[in-house]
Amino acid sequence: MTITADQAAPHFAPATAASAPSYAELAAKYRPIFEGIAAGAAEREANRELLHRQIGELAAAGFGAARVPREFGGDGATAAQFFRLLVELAAAESNIAQALRSHVAFVEGRLYANDAGWLRKVGEGRILGNAWTETGPVAVGGVSTTIAPDGDGYRINGTKYYTTGSLYADWIQTGARDAAGRDIIAIVDADAAGVSISDDWDGFGQRLTASGTTVFDNVHVPASHLVVEAEQAPYTTGVYQLIHVATLAGITRRVVRDAAAAVRGRSRVFSHGNRVPPREDIQVQQIVGELSAKAFTAEAAVERVANLLQDAIELRAAGADPAAFEEAVHLVEFGSSQAQIVVTDLAQRASSSLFDALGASATKTELQLDRHWRNARVISSHNPVVYKSRIVGDWEINGTVPEFVWRSGTAAGS
Repeated sequence: MTITADQAAPHFAPATAASAPSYAELAAKYRPIFEGIAAGAAEREANRELLHRQIGELAAAGFGAARVPREFGGDGATAAQFFRLLVELAAAESNIAQALRSHVAFVEGRLYANDAGWLRKVGEGRILGNAWTETGPVAVGGVSTTIAPDGDGYRINGTKYYTTGSLYADWIQTGARDAAGRDIIAIVDADAAGVSISDDWDGFGQRLTASGTTVFDNVHVPASHLVVEAEQAPYTTGVYQLIHVATLAGITRRVVRDAAAAVRGRSRVFSHGNRVPPREDIQVQQIVGELSAKAFTAEAAVERVANLLQDAIELRAAGADPAAFEEAVHLVEFGSSQAQIVVTDLAQRASSSLFDALGASATKTELQLDRHWRNARVISSHNPVVYKSRIVGDWEINGTVPEFVWRSGTAAGS
């Protein structure tokens, strides 16, 4: 991959540890909201109750603008601070962290592009969803969604799936292809005439992310709502994958909390066990301790990659030469893959082995403890880890750098 986007210093300085609020300040602002969200997570999961109110509360409090500079209405948090917050949010409700994935990546892209206009909109509390993935027999890299000029704007037609978070969004980011074969990124008003969003995602996990179908039927888009492909941050894919890793780390943290709380509340023991209360049983303590270690490791991986992202942002701001910046981007991309490989395994094992510390009563539907494994398993199925492992291995052995745009579709000849 060759980075061709302008690497000049941003028009506004990026957030750094010196300029940002402390993490304690950020946590004090958002943690009470996270705690309120966490309180009803199991019941919402059982009833498939969508998250409009909870995401609305986060947006009103400014969470969607945590990375936006203060002069545009945000908190001015660093990348490392934000992803630490995202882990906390995912521990409260992993569906929300996943639903905001495209929004988070959009903000990083607009920071890279010095786009004060869109950053101000985000600073006002607006939330963005996504509609990227094509449905039907579309080849890898193919785009069946069309965009054509219409007066002073454009018209979009097409159908997308996996449109995560769009039911909760003010605007939807989507990709289309014009008659000349050029790929266009458009930001569509979610309430525009011709936009239809369905909550028809039927996966066994991440049920509340609204990852269903979005149809654009001759939808008008102002010319000012088109985004230039070349202005996308070169580490965009790494950011998207880091959000997955942060969500998995949050699930693992919640597993520890739920397991420890369930053990504290248990009084029944087994005749073939250690004949002490579960909270004093050394084997049960060992299981919870191992869960805790998995959560700690997952969060450490998120922090490491977030710091690599912060390094790349600050290198660009300092006017680093293109080769140094390109290397920093590669570290973000490969770091997110390395973290994904490890954290995927940690989250799935933790969300299964938590039941080893409990009894059969922990499998009761009302507790919804199985949601942790279901959610981790579904997130882990995106951008399959087996391919990431091969790509990282090729990089380590041969220095091979792939094109960092992950797409799906039908294979040639299918």
